[in-house]
Amino acid sequence: MRYIVDWHIHSKYSRACSKQLEFPVIDEWCARKGIDIVATGDWTHPEWFKHIKEHLVEKRQGIYGLKSGGKTEFMLVQELSQIYKKGDKTRRVHNLVFSPSIETCEKVIVEFMRRGFNLKADGRPILGIDSEDLYKLLKDIDEKIIIIPAHAWTPWYAMFGSKSGFNSIEECFGEEMSKYIYAIETGLSSNPEMNWQLSVLDDVLLVSNSDAHSPRNLGREANVFDFDQTPTFDEFVRVLREKDTERFKYTIEFYPQEGKYYADGCSDCKFSCMPDESKRHGGRCPGCSKLLTLGVHHRVGQLADREASAVSNRKIPFKSIVPLAEIIAEVVGVKSTQSKKVLEEYFRLTNEIADEFTLLLDTSVDQIRGVTKYPNLAEAIDRMRAGRVQIEPGYDGVFGTVKIFGDDRQ
Repeated sequence: MRYIVDWHIHSKYSRACSKQLEFPVIDEWCARKGIDIVATGDWTHPEWFKHIKEHLVEKRQGIYGLKSGGKTEFMLVQELSQIYKKGDKTRRVHNLVFSPSIETCEKVIVEFMRRGFNLKADGRPILGIDSEDLYKLLKDIDEKIIIIPAHAWTPWYAMFGSKSGFNSIEECFGEEMSKYIYAIETGLSSNPEMNWQLSVLDDVLLVSNSDAHSPRNLGREANVFDFDQTPTFDEFVRVLREKDTERFKYTIEFYPQEGKYYADGCSDCKFSCMPDESKRHGGRCPGCSKLLTLGVHHRVGQLADREASAVSNRKIPFKSIVPLAEIIAEVVGVKSTQSKKVLEEYFRLTNEIADEFTLLLDTSVDQIRGVTKYPNLAEAIDRMRAGRVQIEPGYDGVFGTVKIFGDDRQ
């Protein structure tokens, strides 16, 4: 049975996140998107943890469901932000923490409070603790806990980030704890193919998640598994630990150029460029002379030691998508995915045909053509599946744009 999993979301208690991010709404949108299992997010926040205990019940080991019913299942996954000094440099790293139970979450919360960490200010709290020391602490609390580095390439807050990260997993987590890093999250601005250029990542799996700050962004990236029996927390960890490619089928990806940190650039001057050009400028913006924010494409190139094509046949595959609302907006001819026309067609299609992932990945073009009120929509989805898109890369916090028809709109 296919399971689509999104392990990185937030609650309404995280900064810059929608107030709609509560479990009944998350459940509704996951069903519409086609997500089977989703992270709870933010379980260290006292109000959200109270919400978790009020609304969720364990269905099987480490997998929770809504007490009120609903299709979506939940796992206790939380993003933590860490700022600390290591190697005479200030490090800023985000990590995903997977907990096997509510009881384990409670133990972690107690220990964090004992150490004086402020858990009330943000659903994604800022902790002044080294990643290696954090992992040791968590393993002492419960050996089943695992960490996956979040959006590993983002310039400002990531393990490999150009501004404050490291050059290897071992440098970040130490030799002792690196063996427990079974996967890294590639983030919106990189895809698996980019990561295949690093031989040091051959011993970890590459996972993709939405990092959703609103219900509509759930599932913009996800992981696809196939299980004979309903999976448990331990089974997911086993798949990651043993790199079980029979169970882990593929990831669903944003086009990385659409991510807001793909290219080098300066958002103040609306300037962006590829690595060769930024090198010619000495790494500085030609407009204001400030240091450019070096994007993920640049950073991957700094650490790469081979061509991705050399190993692509040995890696878990991926499928690139454009969110359905973005496709509809282009076909309709409007800029906003929240326009009335876009929302009407989005809800109609996901009500009458299938959930969003099934529409984008599986539903026949003829079936879509027979239902949609916009003739070009089926053609647009067909082009997306074939990778026939035109992209203006994102940079320095500015999202890129993906066009399917572009200048040859039919």
